[in-house]
Amino acid sequence: MSHDSRGRMCAGRTALESGGLLVVLLLLWWCASHLEWVSKVFLPTPEATLASLMEGLGWTSVDDGMSVGLAGFTVSTVGRMVMGWLLASMGGMLLGALIGISGGVRAWLQPTLEFVRPLPASAVLPLAISIFGLSPAMVLFVVAFGAMWPVLLATVHGFANVEPRLREVSQALQMGRSDFICKVGLPSAMPDILAGMRLSMTVSLIVSVVGEMIASQSGLGQAILLAARSFRASELFAGIVLLGLIGFASNALLSLAERRLLRWQHP
Repeated sequence: MSHDSRGRMCAGRTALESGGLLVVLLLLWWCASHLEWVSKVFLPTPEATLASLMEGLGWTSVDDGMSVGLAGFTVSTVGRMVMGWLLASMGGMLLGALIGISGGVRAWLQPTLEFVRPLPASAVLPLAISIFGLSPAMVLFVVAFGAMWPVLLATVHGFANVEPRLREVSQALQMGRSDFICKVGLPSAMPDILAGMRLSMTVSLIVSVVGEMIASQSGLGQAILLAARSFRASELFAGIVLLGLIGFASNALLSLAERRLLRWQHP
């Protein structure tokens, strides 16, 4: 049996096992809600959650006459997530390349990076509110700040671990710093950078939702918070399911892009 055939069989078996686990979890959810192991006030049935999800995505009218739908909230959250992720990726790659290319700069900035890196993005919210107020720019700033660190640290690591012989070749060819970054350092560090960008996308989604909850910005975070305060459990779970689907889809797209960009690693 060829290596490709074995790989396809393993991938198929993994997908089947993952699907089986999902079915088991859905059955447990169904039993817990229908048999009232947990009150339906807090745990709606899967059918009620699906109904709320479909109604929300199709836009529905509420009692006060305002048109509210998960589709609009989803667009706001995804747009905020993607914009923050792009800013974080560009800033992280630029700063990471400048830091990672020089051992002296890395040694000089390492203590500062280790001090700032563990700060949770939520801790920066009061500072961002004082600067930007309760505005979309505030949430975008916090998202970019929180999502930048995985890309920055991955880029620093990738550039710091460039093959020494490649550095020697670049010196022999008298490459400038910009040429070394673009032609040698970036291709070598790309696996680390792409892994950091995948993690950064997850962070940007989380911080976007938290920022929407705290700053009362339109999005799934605000929709989930309002549903929780109103004890609308099915709408709350519909928002959570939708967030999970967004995270799954974004990770799958980045995984596909990563495989295509790194095809040269697996001839």
